[in-house]
Amino acid sequence: MINVLTKDKEKNMSDLFDDQYSNERSRIVPLAARMRPRTLDEYVGQQHIVGEGKLLRRAIAADRLFQSIILYGPPGTGKTTLAKVIANHTSAYFETMSAVLAGVKDLRRVIEETEQRIKYQHQRTVLFIDEVHRWNKAQQDALLPHVENGLITFVGATTQNPYFEVIPALVSRSRIFELTPLLWEDLDAIFQQTLKDDERGYGYRKIEFAEDAKEHLLDLADGDARNLLNAMELAIETTLPDQDGVTRITIEVAEESIQKRAIRYDKGGDSHYDTISAFIKSVRGSDPDAAVYWLMKMIDAGEDPRFILRRLIVLAGEDIGLADPNALRMATSAASAFDYIGFPEGVFPIMEATIYLATAPKSNSVAATIGHVRKWQASQGIGPVPVHLMDGNRDAKGLGHGAGYLYPHEFPVHIVGQQYLPDEAMKEQFYQPGELGYEQRIAQNLDQWRKVKEAFWQQWTEDQKDSKS
Repeated sequence: MINVLTKDKEKNMSDLFDDQYSNERSRIVPLAARMRPRTLDEYVGQQHIVGEGKLLRRAIAADRLFQSIILYGPPGTGKTTLAKVIANHTSAYFETMSAVLAGVKDLRRVIEETEQRIKYQHQRTVLFIDEVHRWNKAQQDALLPHVENGLITFVGATTQNPYFEVIPALVSRSRIFELTPLLWEDLDAIFQQTLKDDERGYGYRKIEFAEDAKEHLLDLADGDARNLLNAMELAIETTLPDQDGVTRITIEVAEESIQKRAIRYDKGGDSHYDTISAFIKSVRGSDPDAAVYWLMKMIDAGEDPRFILRRLIVLAGEDIGLADPNALRMATSAASAFDYIGFPEGVFPIMEATIYLATAPKSNSVAATIGHVRKWQASQGIGPVPVHLMDGNRDAKGLGHGAGYLYPHEFPVHIVGQQYLPDEAMKEQFYQPGELGYEQRIAQNLDQWRKVKEAFWQQWTEDQKDSKS
């Protein structure tokens, strides 16, 4: 009897400590984790993939998620949350792994347990791998056959473009769902839900947000639910209730809680490539306002300024060219100035070059010329150098190289009609000047010079006929 009572007492003490631990654990869990939706009805946002009647929603609700899926999107948009919603709706065994912490050894354990579960319990397995892009090719290859043979249903989450960061074989066997930053109304719904929820949020407390304080949090959260909830928690937990027991959040408190909009930027990922693309296209499109907008995003996010300057130098040659010959000088001067002074003052020459190039006249005639010449040479071949253009310093006497060359500076306006191209290319005009900026002047000069060339070509053609007759 004593042993039984002792054991009962020990069990009661153990239960007491378990309850205390559970209460303490729930108290210290961050608000963002506490407020994570548990069901489809609680899930906010991403209506393009989980809205009423959408494929993924139907599959989750009916527990018919048999095809592997990859959830792709920026942080705080609900990828892991959606995976947990799937876990709460499925009768399958739901296994969670973090690609940061787990490897092939852990995967082998999961596969062995999955096989045993199918054999003895007839239960399928859904395997969720968070940050799947963290796995290297070999690790992803180890997962592939088990996805391919249907042993497991794979659910992956990644902030990186899966078409670049996940092996093609795994992508081809999965349905990709792209999650986007949450809308203002989505964040507002989360905000209101948090203040009303008695169990997980702050419904048990009297809390009042000034309207401008609320707008500040929603604005600077920038579509990220986690940012919003973290800021709300910081603002509420650091503000003492007034004499009426009301915790009042002012704009000053809100500004301290989230002072700067988070910049979504990964120097090796989609944001890097998408932003530099938007920047270059804005400069090319002669929109200085958009150009400086994307420029400052990159600089404030820590992009390598030399990468930006290299792209500006390329653009100066490719998209402006001779419409404004100073454009290339401006871009290279900015690169040189930055190397000389560095940050923070180095932002000035980069900004100056960006605005100059964005407002310069545009022409892609240089790029078109490169393409035209290469295409022509690829199809027609490259002819020999005409004898009179050859270097006559070494073998003029023996081979006649350079004989017959006409020195342009000995002729009026320093132009003379003579052959500069191989015979088969005589009539080609590879360079066609643009219509803007300095190229207007080039076009006028070329028009005169090409008339001289045309006259020479006609005479050359007649001479060729006479020589053959």
